[in-house]
Amino acid sequence: MSIQLPHDWPAVLEGELEKPYYVQLRAKLAEAYRTEQVYPAPDHIFQALHYTSYEETKVVILGQDPYHGPGQAHGLSFSVQPGVRIPPSLRNIYQELQSDIGCEPPSHGCLTPWAKQGVLLLNAVLTVEAGQPNSHQKLGWELFTDRIIAALGQRERPVVFLLWGKHAQMKASMIDASRHCVIESAHPSPFAARRGFFGSKPFSRANAFLRSIGSEEIDWCLPMNPEDLNGCG
Repeated sequence: MSIQLPHDWPAVLEGELEKPYYVQLRAKLAEAYRTEQVYPAPDHIFQALHYTSYEETKVVILGQDPYHGPGQAHGLSFSVQPGVRIPPSLRNIYQELQSDIGCEPPSHGCLTPWAKQGVLLLNAVLTVEAGQPNSHQKLGWELFTDRIIAALGQRERPVVFLLWGKHAQMKASMIDASRHCVIESAHPSPFAARRGFFGSKPFSRANAFLRSIGSEEIDWCLPMNPEDLNGCG
């Protein structure tokens, strides 16, 4: 199972794909894709890195693992393809987006416009078995995504890290909060959103930080209709 890293990520993650843990992970994935229903499709595993290069990353939104329902996951945390029902967590993200900066919730769940502007929509675990959330935890993905977070933490130009929920916040120890902007809150899931996600204003706070370092802000407002997206791969 051979999947290439896009953009400048091969140089940033030099040698990572040859490490024993990743070689074992690749072998386990090859068997899983052969014998089980696994999401996302193999060519979408690194979709977040495809849309957002290392140098262009301004904001990281860290999810837990991909959606585990048919047709949902396409390699970007919290995002789904047009035509797929918007998941509850994303509906809550849209609710906070409207409350925070007034963006009208769109009719779709595709977040590629964010990714194209430098929002790295990364999951801590990049694959999942159908109908089995967290099923690919401890296969090795956490080590790989730790390396991505650590690399971004070492970058000279600061990054905004939006860490929603306990799983995302476990990565906080790899980030120098004196240099980067770390915004933590409850997860946007229906089980936790009212315990600190709603009212946390992550989008305006992220843009305020980007402004303060002279970076272009993110236009968080999404096209209302799927036909205006210019693709959602």
